[in-house]
Amino acid sequence: MHLEDAIIAVATPTGRGALALVRLSGPGAFAIARNHVQPWPSEPRVVQLCTVHNVDEILDQALVVLFPAPNSFTGDDTVEFSTHGGYLVPGSIVAALISSGARQALPGEFTRRAVLNGKLDILQAEAIGDLIDARSQAMQRTALGQLDGGLSRRLLRLRDDLVDLEALIAYDIDFPEEDDGPISRERVEIAVAAIIASLKTLLATAPIGELIREGAVIVIAGPPNAGKSSLFNSLLGRSRAIVTETPGTTRDALEAVIDSGKWPLRLVDTAGLRDTNDPIERLGIEVSERYLADADIVLACAENLAGLEQTKGVIAHNSTAPILSVRTKADLVSSCDEANGSHVVAVSAETGAGVQELLDAINNMLATEHGEIAPDLPLLTRARHRQALSVAYEEIEEFDQAWREKRLPAPVASVHLRTAVYTLEELIGSVDVEDVLDRVFSSFCVGK
Repeated sequence: MHLEDAIIAVATPTGRGALALVRLSGPGAFAIARNHVQPWPSEPRVVQLCTVHNVDEILDQALVVLFPAPNSFTGDDTVEFSTHGGYLVPGSIVAALISSGARQALPGEFTRRAVLNGKLDILQAEAIGDLIDARSQAMQRTALGQLDGGLSRRLLRLRDDLVDLEALIAYDIDFPEEDDGPISRERVEIAVAAIIASLKTLLATAPIGELIREGAVIVIAGPPNAGKSSLFNSLLGRSRAIVTETPGTTRDALEAVIDSGKWPLRLVDTAGLRDTNDPIERLGIEVSERYLADADIVLACAENLAGLEQTKGVIAHNSTAPILSVRTKADLVSSCDEANGSHVVAVSAETGAGVQELLDAINNMLATEHGEIAPDLPLLTRARHRQALSVAYEEIEEFDQAWREKRLPAPVASVHLRTAVYTLEELIGSVDVEDVLDRVFSSFCVGK
């Protein structure tokens, strides 16, 4: 990967469409584009209709925008072409610009250059990928908050607190005879306790972050022909599972993701739970049991109360997840029978009755199990985030224990703090070895 290259790529999905976006960025981008654009845009960041050509051949009439460095996404000179869509037009423009010296961009290279040029940090770059992959409003909101720097600012404050603590200890070690006198141990302990509390708060968001990123696994389980596949299709809003009156039709698990408005839900339609001698159906039931073991919530489905109780007993042997009882085929159940199941959600896949009530019940159960999504609290959505903060937390705990027990000299104990700082810097993507010395001399009056 050569940073001195001008890189080019089609930034929109390949295929038939009204428009495509071609992005050219890097040193020499303007000189390359000038060979193919007439007239040349008169000023930056203003859209202008131009003819894009290759020698004497007109390739397209496109809207062209110039973004001079450093005021562009990548931080380099950038030209964006809004062309007609399809395969040929954007592809021919890319080929023409490559012939003039540009290089086909590698996957993620534009965002990588934005990070290297200081336009984004690594967490914000990850947020771009999460935003593109978002399949729910919750993931969209979380990714936008991270792209805006919410998690980065929180971690930078933690890093700053750690560096302040390092500076405090370094001052006490190197300048013990200054007018301020030795630093009290209680002052250090209070600072450490505050940092530990902040890390705990962030680490506690990891389960919710994982649910938002991956989706809560909602397994639809019950005996054969209990309306599970019909319920799956009804929740999905389209026919995905085959529905017949023949028991055992579903032989494998089907997955689909829906946005409940609050949580992304990974719905899983499973094979009916029953004893069978059919080896193929038995394999499907074993798959169902594996999904039950990993479920966040299980929807126990049956047509009547007796069937529900039996189904819940079978599920309880295979899963520790909370169980939500669902009376299927509610349009065929009398109102008298309906009243007996006060803790049962009655749903009709035929009429759609009870579907929204079921989604509300799932959302409420997830909130009870995992807590509400705090709108102003950054979430840890990736294993990398959780692992780095866990390492930082363990290092600070080690320092706290060593400091309180006085079992290590301060310079040795403070190595744990330095490791925690480096861990946070690696997570964000910024490293400054001399930061502690800068803090010492800026925060204290030394050598007066």
